Amino acid sequence: MTKELDWSRWLGPEAAPTLAEQMALVLRLSVPAILAEVSSTAMNYIDSAMVGSLGANATAAIGLVASTTWLFGGLCIAMVTGFSVQIAHLIGGGRRAEAQSVVRQGLMAALLWGALLSLAGVFISGGLPRWLGGAADVCPDSSRYFFIYACALPFVLLRQTAGGMLQCSGDMRTPSALNILLCTLDVVFNTLLIFPARTVTLGPWALPGAGLGVAGAALGTAAAEVVTALLMLFFLCFRSPALRLERGVPWRFERSCLRTAARLSLPLALERVILSGAQIVSTRIVAPLGTVAVAANSLAVTAEGFCYMPGYGIGSAATTLVGQSIGAQRLDLAKRFARLSTALGVAVMSCMGVVMFLAAPWMFTLLTPDPAIRELGAYVLRIEAFAEPLFAASIVAAGALRGAGDTLVPCVMNLVSMWGVRLTMAAFLAPRIGLAGVWLAMCVELCVTGVIFLIRLLRGRWLTHAAR
Repeated sequence: MTKELDWSRWLGPEAAPTLAEQMALVLRLSVPAILAEVSSTAMNYIDSAMVGSLGANATAAIGLVASTTWLFGGLCIAMVTGFSVQIAHLIGGGRRAEAQSVVRQGLMAALLWGALLSLAGVFISGGLPRWLGGAADVCPDSSRYFFIYACALPFVLLRQTAGGMLQCSGDMRTPSALNILLCTLDVVFNTLLIFPARTVTLGPWALPGAGLGVAGAALGTAAAEVVTALLMLFFLCFRSPALRLERGVPWRFERSCLRTAARLSLPLALERVILSGAQIVSTRIVAPLGTVAVAANSLAVTAEGFCYMPGYGIGSAATTLVGQSIGAQRLDLAKRFARLSTALGVAVMSCMGVVMFLAAPWMFTLLTPDPAIRELGAYVLRIEAFAEPLFAASIVAAGALRGAGDTLVPCVMNLVSMWGVRLTMAAFLAPRIGLAGVWLAMCVELCVTGVIFLIRLLRGRWLTHAAR
């Protein structure tokens, strides 16, 4: 399965790949990542449909803590970035022994950080739904869901760390295939665990359903994460030509590696904390609007994922291409790949935005049987469709900038946009026009963020930072 990117012939000082060759590279790395992201979104879509069939309260129970799960997920991604970007630079510069040392340090850091996040999540799980303003009949399920999610965090972080390292070494196929497997396992486990006790038929097997409801959704996802994390570690540690574990490389932390990881990760972690804090504030803005609004908001976020997940796939490719170009000291290639990836992301997500606008009512018929949730969710989703082109620009440009190690300035840009535009507008509009006001504020904020990220990318100051 393992297939690493081999484009060393284009990294020499005299090499000049054509535009067609550059596009082929971007597509080669993007397509597997897009497929994995789309399958992940499909998993969320199916999960939401499964839980949605249990009623509005079940959907609201998961939607209530969604912003907090994004916070914990963002803290995981921040740590992964600190080590995986180093690997892209080292692989691009032909320094594979050092890259293998970073792998070991990254895995040890993932275990430690995952355990800390898990303990923190378990500690707050009991009171979190009440702090977020959840209704009394929603809080117990919501608390159980978050508790199980927190227990699985060490495996989530190990999967993300191993997958990020494989991607930045140039192997997009392995992590993409395993992430698709994650989605498949999640659907299977959820089918067995969510629904009221009955016989579930899977091909020739007839298995009894557990009937655990919302808790079953969390357990199904956790079980899928455990299996996929173990497989991802196997391919990283034993099958990757560049990164597999070999004798002679010690298992110890090195100050230079940790310092670089901190420089890359801390701005992202700060960004995720403040942005997720903003999302939690947004949840508190939505919660008083009622159970229907909370459920419609949660399902609309899931449905929108079909649009922006391709952007995240292309952004992952941009991180790898820009990172390896920087490692090879080819700033000209880094600039070309950054711009080409961003243009591709805008084109793809613009088309997806049109599809989302037209298909919004149909998408909600699959997610919930509640007509009130369907109508409100489709309405706000169509508002968001207009932001997709510039949303794509911010996603892919951020991936390219991460590949160059430029994380601090994008962090500040995101924070100013989120707190200065989205929350201010949402707080003003929600009491006046309901959930539509929250999504209108989101649409405006995403457009503003896309514009400032494009300015950052095109002005080229991030290349000066990378050269230093």
